[in-house]
Amino acid sequence: MGLSDHLKKVQNGLRQGSFTSEASVSQGILLPALNELGWPVFDTSIVVPEFSVENRRVDYALCHPKNKPAVFLEVKNVGLSDGADRQLFEYAFHLGVPMAILTDGQEWSFYLPGEQGRYDERRVYKIDLLERSLDEIEKRLVRYLKYQNVTSGEALKSARSDYQNVSKFRVIANNLPKAWESILQEQDSILLELLAEKVEDLCGYKPDLDVCSRFLDEQINSHGTPRVEKKTVRNISERSTKSSKPSSKKSRTRKVEDYSLTFKDQDFSAGSAREVMTTLFELLAKEDDTFLERFASRKHGRKRRYLAKDKYELYPGRPDLAEDNSVEVVSGWWLGTNYSRKNIQDIIDLALEVSEPQLRSRIKARVH
Repeated sequence: MGLSDHLKKVQNGLRQGSFTSEASVSQGILLPALNELGWPVFDTSIVVPEFSVENRRVDYALCHPKNKPAVFLEVKNVGLSDGADRQLFEYAFHLGVPMAILTDGQEWSFYLPGEQGRYDERRVYKIDLLERSLDEIEKRLVRYLKYQNVTSGEALKSARSDYQNVSKFRVIANNLPKAWESILQEQDSILLELLAEKVEDLCGYKPDLDVCSRFLDEQINSHGTPRVEKKTVRNISERSTKSSKPSSKKSRTRKVEDYSLTFKDQDFSAGSAREVMTTLFELLAKEDDTFLERFASRKHGRKRRYLAKDKYELYPGRPDLAEDNSVEVVSGWWLGTNYSRKNIQDIIDLALEVSEPQLRSRIKARVH
């Protein structure tokens, strides 16, 4: 008949409610499928029914070599397989059987009992014969249950490989929220630029990176995770000096004295965070001719360098930003300036960390 034809027949029978007992599932679904997968179903030393495990019985043991189980198969009535995995795992643990399969005819669950985690976490794959395509069903049954694959060890190898992928995806899923929260809190300049450019695409006005930074801060502080609300957007637009509507209120500007830089007991005036950063780098380079080289050797942003000998290395793939947002602090060294105050404070802190301890104690710089 062929496996595909048998599966079509089973699907029709399931839809018609033809399999009403464990015996009908075994004889009408399981054993014909095993036969099509190459198993000698009439050799009871290889396909062993009612396999004994310490006064209990597993419905079928698929053996290789003879009478040595390689796979345990437990059969239940259609729709009644929930909770049976615990019993199946106990059987497999007693004899160290590496693979176990639980089926009610419609659903097939493939397990690796020896792996870590809850019962459901040790499930490699689950097939519903009425939900999956015939190609997918046939592919999985061949992968895990074909006689030649089981006896050669290829089926177990494939199952373990698939389990590792499932486990990896589970770890990824658990850590995605943490990664997203970390990205928002770090506020990398690339993220801020993407946000600013998207706002510009939508309304024609590009917000300052500090406006974007405040927006993300408010989202995190208000909700724990970013969720845009009209009230928050309105508050930020009111603070932006690039708002399209004139306001009778005084614009909120940062006073010069809010930016501070003290270098070796001397105070320097600055009108912006970028000016504080640039001045500090110029002073450090003048004080220590190895500073810029040592700073450049440190890990910088996720994708960008804060400092480079070629200004186009500061913004890979964005020559427009390199032209408009970089400054040559000394001959041959370029510093990127397209950052929010929070980013700039991080860069300043890194610069102080790189500077000599004796000098570091005599520097104070604040922009955020």
